[in-house]
Amino acid sequence: MTGISIEAALDRAGTGAYQRRLLGIFGLVWTADAMQVLAVGFTAASIAKSFGLTVPQALQAGTLFFLGMLIGAAVCGKLADRYGRRRVLIFTVCCDAIFGTLAVFSPDFTSLIVLRFLTGFAVGGTLPVDYAMMAEFLPAKNRGRWLVMLEGFWALGTLIVALTAWATSLAGLEDGWRYILAINAVPAILGIGLRFLVPESPLYLLRSGRGEEAKRVINDILRGNGKPEMGPEISLTPPPVVKSVGLFSPRLRQRTIMMLAIWFLVSISYYGVFTWMPPKLAADGFGFVRGYGFLVLVALAQLPGYVLAAYGVEAWGRRPTLVTFCLLSALGCLLFVVGNGDLMIGAALLLMSFALLGTWGALYAYTPELYPTASRATGMGAAGAMARLAGLLAPSLMALVISDGLVLAIGIFAGLLVVAAAAALMIDAETKDVSLA
Repeated sequence: MTGISIEAALDRAGTGAYQRRLLGIFGLVWTADAMQVLAVGFTAASIAKSFGLTVPQALQAGTLFFLGMLIGAAVCGKLADRYGRRRVLIFTVCCDAIFGTLAVFSPDFTSLIVLRFLTGFAVGGTLPVDYAMMAEFLPAKNRGRWLVMLEGFWALGTLIVALTAWATSLAGLEDGWRYILAINAVPAILGIGLRFLVPESPLYLLRSGRGEEAKRVINDILRGNGKPEMGPEISLTPPPVVKSVGLFSPRLRQRTIMMLAIWFLVSISYYGVFTWMPPKLAADGFGFVRGYGFLVLVALAQLPGYVLAAYGVEAWGRRPTLVTFCLLSALGCLLFVVGNGDLMIGAALLLMSFALLGTWGALYAYTPELYPTASRATGMGAAGAMARLAGLLAPSLMALVISDGLVLAIGIFAGLLVVAAAAALMIDAETKDVSLA
């Protein structure tokens, strides 16, 4: 019998119809998660009006949502490494659909924040495991581009939320937040059934001693991509045993510290901007730079950011692409600070949206590749938890800093993003074209 490594098997399978199907399934749920996250900013003004609150009080729903995400990311990443990616994802997507739908019918603000917390737990648990799992179905030479394409569904979710908020505003609908949350729940509901069509990660199966199951999944990939299957005379070679898989073990310590710092710094900048921007532009804005119509343009600006990131991670490498987009994001913030006219402010907001989402594309492509299979979902979960901690802090910190001036707040984000670029330069590995261990 001939042995073949799973990396060689994935290279033989390549990318094609099978991965496109996975991308559609994972992408649908990724879109749903983006819509739930961005709803924090887009629903704040409407929630405040419905329940007789101020906007800062209404943002408590966002605070509880991010707290749920933090817990979900930390818990579900570990569960996925121990019990498998597939069953954890099915559980989290079901919870997302159930609690996200129930939130639409919240009779009071207390019910709403409880249901948003539970929805946040589900979304937080889905995000890191989603990426770890998708990465394990891809060959090394194509992995970065495909992972950025998956992240691109975040822009689609942002666009749908912005269009929904714009439509509810134009229609003058009472309780507009209910309509936004109802639309948000649709992709998660559709994703429940589709998730059952996704098999367990072949890399996880092989690491768990389930070689025959892993081979069946690989043959499904080969068949789906129109390649000849592995016959009975070929077996998958068990990967070497990984002795140290702790995120802060000597081998992983530096990259973990730097990566967690980047996730925190980028997240607090992103959530600071995107929890503040929707209610600000919907109210007074900046001259002609105002209203939900401009927010749709901001969402559209994210798409070319993903396209460039998808090109960059394969052409330039993960680390250079991440550094470049962090610095571009900082530049967008600086342009906002020094801008002395509506046109400059509008251009700065579009550049921020373009560059911040390109940063996320590079970050999501890079992070899962820095960890071995035995700790990949845990690593993504830790990164996700750090991002949610930043999301939890961002609305409160923005409220404090904006009292001293909005320009100061955006200027602080520029500095944080430069520090994130410096941290990226200190990561001790470039993973372009490197097989997953």
